Amino acid sequence: MELRERIAEGLKDAMRAKSADRLSTLRLIIAAIKDREIAMRNEPDGGTVGNAEILAILARMIKQRHESVRAYEEAGRLELAEKESAEIKVIEEFLPRQMDSTEVSAAIDAAVAATGATGIRDIGRVMAELKARYLGQMDFGAVGPLVKARLT
Repeated sequence: MELRERIAEGLKDAMRAKSADRLSTLRLIIAAIKDREIAMRNEPDGGTVGNAEILAILARMIKQRHESVRAYEEAGRLELAEKESAEIKVIEEFLPRQMDSTEVSAAIDAAVAATGATGIRDIGRVMAELKARYLGQMDFGAVGPLVKARLT
């Protein structure tokens, strides 16, 4: 089943279960996808958003919510931080399984070998390779320093 279909099914299930918080988060996901489609209308492929683009949207949404949780906790607004954390859990349901540290290390080694990277100036090529292969499966903010350490 395609990712868009899984999100639509999740929306229907949330409506049936009358789960307001889950329903609002799924509506936010659908709205973000539609916003991206509208932005892509002028592109040659006609504005279709595929699974890879949806995964990127979901990853951005999670990153935004992590930043919000941090800001709310610093401000002492724990109820808002909990709401953002609940949204993160709903969004993560649609992402592929996250890789553990040994899998990430192996993926970095494979990407370095595939790109022929030899030094720190090749970090962009290695990161592009990782994003092409493992989109949604690892936190690229945390992977960047690991790649840098591997290439130095």
